[in-house]
Amino acid sequence: MITAVTLLTLIGTLLGLGLGAVNRYLPVKEDPLRESLSALLPGTQCGQCGYAGCRQAAEALAEGTASVNLCPPGGPLLVQQLGSILGREEDSSDAGSRTPVLAWVNPDLCTGCTKCLRECPTDALVGAAKQLHVVLDDACTGCGACTDVCPTEGISMQEVPLTLTNWHWPNPQHQDSGPPKQGAV
Repeated sequence: MITAVTLLTLIGTLLGLGLGAVNRYLPVKEDPLRESLSALLPGTQCGQCGYAGCRQAAEALAEGTASVNLCPPGGPLLVQQLGSILGREEDSSDAGSRTPVLAWVNPDLCTGCTKCLRECPTDALVGAAKQLHVVLDDACTGCGACTDVCPTEGISMQEVPLTLTNWHWPNPQHQDSGPPKQGAV
């Protein structure tokens, strides 16, 4: 018994040391462009761009198969940042200008199965088993992941009309005006 435990411990130690040496002397080379693009993207994995997540979107941007205005949550500022990194100029006027959409739970169709709760990447759905679920508007990104898994089709994506309570000023355009001038008030 002790021999078997000692032998397994020795094998595990040798394999661990071998894997550590391989990782140290033969590391996987990461593309720095993909890393910087992935760091710029919001990271919510909402899927509004058509890719499974922000990492896949960054890979498509690095390969040149995706447009720099692919990320609706990022808005025009992200389009400008991605364009400056990739050296591509694209129209950012339509970025983020779509009418926002949010998930809406139909109370007549919701059975409380909780499949949507597990699928939501931002935990925007709240509810308990066999109880009506509710969408938290501030947390919902409009990715539509919950609509795909709902067995009763009780969740739909609805456009949010702009009202005085949800309208916001557009983000200011950041422009580099150089260093501040002496004596400026």
